[in-house]
Amino acid sequence: MLKALLTASLVLASATPALAQKEIPKAEGHDECPLGYVNTFGTTCVSPIYYEVAPTNGEACQSGWMNIGMGYCKKKKGPLGIL
Repeated sequence: MLKALLTASLVLASATPALAQKEIPKAEGHDECPLGYVNTFGTTCVSPIYYEVAPTNGEACQSGWMNIGMGYCKKKKGPLGIL
């Protein structure tokens, strides 16, 4: 019984998804990171949460995307379009 319980708990623990680490390069001409990202003090920014981002290339964000600053747009998700 104990062996079955241990096996079941190990299977459940291994099935729990880990938070994805997303790394993006700093946009050209920017020394800071966009909203939701941490500066690595190098040429990249990291986030513990996976965001779908795209560089703005000096243009406005496309429909369904929001500007998160420092040269990037983030795809809107959820009913409020912010998460």
